[in-house]
Amino acid sequence: PPGWILPPPPLLVLLPLTVAAAAAPCSPQPNATRFICTEPTLSAFPSGLPPTTLAISVEFTALATLQPTALLGLPRLRELHLSSNRLTALPETLLRPVPTLRVLDLTDNALADLPAAIFIDSGHLRHLVLQGNQLRALRPTWFQHLLQLRWLNLAANALAEVPPAVFRPLRSLRSLDLSRNRLVSLAPDALAGLQALERLDLEGNRLGMLPPTAFAPTPTLRLLFLQDNKLQALPTGVFIPLRHLHVLDLARNRLRALELPPHSPGTMLDLDISGNPWVCECPLLALLQRVAPRLAITHETLCASPERHRGQEVAVVVSQVGDTGC
Repeated sequence: PPGWILPPPPLLVLLPLTVAAAAAPCSPQPNATRFICTEPTLSAFPSGLPPTTLAISVEFTALATLQPTALLGLPRLRELHLSSNRLTALPETLLRPVPTLRVLDLTDNALADLPAAIFIDSGHLRHLVLQGNQLRALRPTWFQHLLQLRWLNLAANALAEVPPAVFRPLRSLRSLDLSRNRLVSLAPDALAGLQALERLDLEGNRLGMLPPTAFAPTPTLRLLFLQDNKLQALPTGVFIPLRHLHVLDLARNRLRALELPPHSPGTMLDLDISGNPWVCECPLLALLQRVAPRLAITHETLCASPERHRGQEVAVVVSQVGDTGC
């Protein structure tokens, strides 16, 4: 009727809210302890996070840079997850405001280097994940203050070497992942200082040989992954220090003869030696029979020589030797 004022259509009422939401896809909540943002269009690290924040996850976004002040005012921060972004560099002082940080995950960014002193105030860090970046070299200064680090993942980078004793300060480290890099050799003291190490992953590198004392610094090692390298021979006694080894993966190398760690009563070694050109004669057969490890994979564990055993499964030949003697 004339004189009445109709209310605006619902679309006009909702439009300002929709625009505001698009402009700020990840807004912090007051007094929250965890902040999560996976908005693909996010290009700036969120500001205004409450001082109560314990964990931040900004992942799968367009974030390419971080300001040195990004973590100011977050004195209780324990976890920082920044995986699958576009970061190419980090400010050297980024972590100074968060000395209680325990977990830092930078998986799948584009980091070619890190500042020398980035971890100088990160003495409480326990888990550091740098997998899937473009790191070409390891700086000893990164690890000087990480005395409590338990887990270090450097997989899928472009590392061509491990500098001697670079990990020496990491006396608490339990797991080290160097898989899928470009390592062609290991220095004799590459693992120096890692007396607490339990898991070492060197899979998918270009290792052609190992120094005889490679594992002398790691007597507590329980899991060792060396598959998908170019190992042609194993030094005599290379595994002797590894009396607690439970898993040994040597698959898909170029090995013709085998070395094994000492057999400890009551322990079973899970062993994968598939994809190697084994010489199935007495030294190999007697070793496998005596230690009696459980072969994790047998269908690709074949004899390349001598001719009478060519193409046969190693486990089958070992069982035959058990019946007839070597």
